[in-house]
Amino acid sequence: MEMEPKADEVIVDLPTYFRIYKSGRVDLLHRPVFVPAGVDDASGVASKDVVLDATTGLSVRLFLPKLQEPSSKKLPILVYFHGGGFIIESAKSTTYHNYLTSLASAAGVLAVSVDYRLAPAHPLPAAYDDCWSALRWAASAQDAWLADHGDASRVFVAGDSAGGNIVHNMLVRGASSADNAPRIEGAVLLHPYFGGSTAMEGEEEGAVAVTAMMWASACPGAADGADDPRFNPIAPGAPELERIGCERVLVCTAEKDWLATRGRAYYEAVVASAWPGDAAWLESKGEEHVFFLLKPECENAKQLMDRVVAFIAGA
Repeated sequence: MEMEPKADEVIVDLPTYFRIYKSGRVDLLHRPVFVPAGVDDASGVASKDVVLDATTGLSVRLFLPKLQEPSSKKLPILVYFHGGGFIIESAKSTTYHNYLTSLASAAGVLAVSVDYRLAPAHPLPAAYDDCWSALRWAASAQDAWLADHGDASRVFVAGDSAGGNIVHNMLVRGASSADNAPRIEGAVLLHPYFGGSTAMEGEEEGAVAVTAMMWASACPGAADGADDPRFNPIAPGAPELERIGCERVLVCTAEKDWLATRGRAYYEAVVASAWPGDAAWLESKGEEHVFFLLKPECENAKQLMDRVVAFIAGA
């Protein structure tokens, strides 16, 4: 008798976000609501979309805070990479549109939010390549908003979760690239998405297994698996952290974040390295992963926003 084929096994199931199968198939359970660009009535922040590559679909959404007239002061440029495990979300979603609107207003920055290609349809390094292209574009001030209002001598990068991972990889790429790498003044890693093949002290085995399988789905060609230096920046053989390409770093985690152990280890490794820059740390007590996106009006989210604003201001 011919046996029925075994049903495709689910290896990662994150309700309301995505489901990953052993075959590599991914069910996208999270369907973000998109928000059109325009002017925010409450803050006066204006936004617009710019297509950078019609072939790949790479685009960015720019956020320009309300300007005080008359004013000739240029604004710092903040290039932002959204989270979502490299698999979901968008710069145009309600979540990230609202967050970048608030950040541009509070920090007085001209923000460039990158809508990079997503896995598994576009496996890594597609997202890294898109973000590098967008970063170089933003620093070159080709757009009228950037040319008229952006200070290309003060470029910052920031991102949450997978976006925090992208921030690190942009710093590494900038340090090792002779290809017109932009000067980056500061980097903000919000609850960065790092992992590895074995659990660290204080890290749950289950979290390690889930992040490893998520990474494999986003980057199936990684020779070192979860110890790929792009995912585990403190793995043996990873690029030396002393060479990350920026002057200042702020690493933020949350006490109950399943990725907090990795975020702290990254911060401590940067501090212990010979990197000559200034590193700062913030842990939000009692909070979970990317809580500031889910409940932006809570006190801890306001404190985190204040810290990011102060960091950009140089405090």
